Amino acid sequence: MTTTAVASALAHNYHPLPVTLSSGSGSWVTDVDGRRYLDLLAGYSALNFGHGHPALVGAAHAQLDRITLTSRAFDHDLLEPFAAALAGLVGPLLAGTPLVLPMNTGAEAVETAIKAARKWGYEVKGVPDDRATIVVADGNFHGRTTTIVSFSDDPDARRHFGPFTPGFRSVPYGDAAALAAAIDETTVAVLLEPVQGEQGVVVPPADYWPAVRALCTSADVLLIADEIQSGLGRTGTTLAVETWGVQPDLVTLGKALGGGIVPVSAVVGRDDVLGVLTAGTHGSTFGGNPLACAVGLAVVDLLSSGEPQAAARVRGEQLGTRLDVLVSSGALASVRRIGLWAGLDVAPGSGPATGRELCERLLARGVLAKDTHGRTVRLAPPLTISADDLDTALDALTDALA
Repeated sequence: MTTTAVASALAHNYHPLPVTLSSGSGSWVTDVDGRRYLDLLAGYSALNFGHGHPALVGAAHAQLDRITLTSRAFDHDLLEPFAAALAGLVGPLLAGTPLVLPMNTGAEAVETAIKAARKWGYEVKGVPDDRATIVVADGNFHGRTTTIVSFSDDPDARRHFGPFTPGFRSVPYGDAAALAAAIDETTVAVLLEPVQGEQGVVVPPADYWPAVRALCTSADVLLIADEIQSGLGRTGTTLAVETWGVQPDLVTLGKALGGGIVPVSAVVGRDDVLGVLTAGTHGSTFGGNPLACAVGLAVVDLLSSGEPQAAARVRGEQLGTRLDVLVSSGALASVRRIGLWAGLDVAPGSGPATGRELCERLLARGVLAKDTHGRTVRLAPPLTISADDLDTALDALTDALA
């Protein structure tokens, strides 16, 4: 009997691996055929606490029985507690007295930070209207809105989506001298990822972030750290910028802030900057909704213990030790790592030819990972992964590279 494939109703803007997942628990997921896989992507760090963390699921269940949405036309009983808790966790790591502006997705948080920086530039710094510029880095990934892809250099993200939003200057990532040369009297902000995750976990030189902070302070320019992928424990610290002892003026958060349950994002930053956004100038129907605040509060509570950050450091050392062996043996061309986060470059001439092929081999061995930019694979396991499970995944990686 001949069967006819059913055409998908989905738009074709993704090219997933051939697996259909139906459930998940901790670091493990199960497909529709009952096969289990170790998840080494963790939703691009949205699942830092694994699938179905009981504290997060419990908070969501409890809130579902109460109220899930009011819109910001009204207050609700978790909005101020969420803002206070997040400000308490992140505020001491930033410059100035913090305010919290909740949104939904990471891209919305970046758009919010851009708008706030421009408005601050016009109303506080005194930049002439419609002339504000923001300095960004080559190889960046901050989202996929029209404004954000305006300063991307990824051809897939940009091609046929113009005309683009002006006002951005892009310089090489990790090059403080080039960044300094791009700053002038119209510059209101520098927007950077502490670590470029989508680019393949690219970690800048040790002196880069301190130099950027000094440049921004000297020029009265806002330093915006996009911590949507790198923040909330992934690098072994609450914020990745702690690695270099730097305090940004604004930080964008997302992904892990929603615990893998609901989309939750926020901009946290100086009150004199976010304070320029007054009633009617910016908003979001779902931003700061009760369900999001309930989950976000539970996430902040987990991070306040310091245990997820410590786990990322310990498991990260385990990951690094195993990956270094694969580089020294020639199975991998190179590795970049910070905390429990790594970018692997496939070695030419032996084993899998591309990152995609390596991910397909891992899939066949019960491990999920994601390729990027041809020969690179990113690993970002849940921070809750056990030592034994991580070793199991790395055994599969070793075998897949053979």
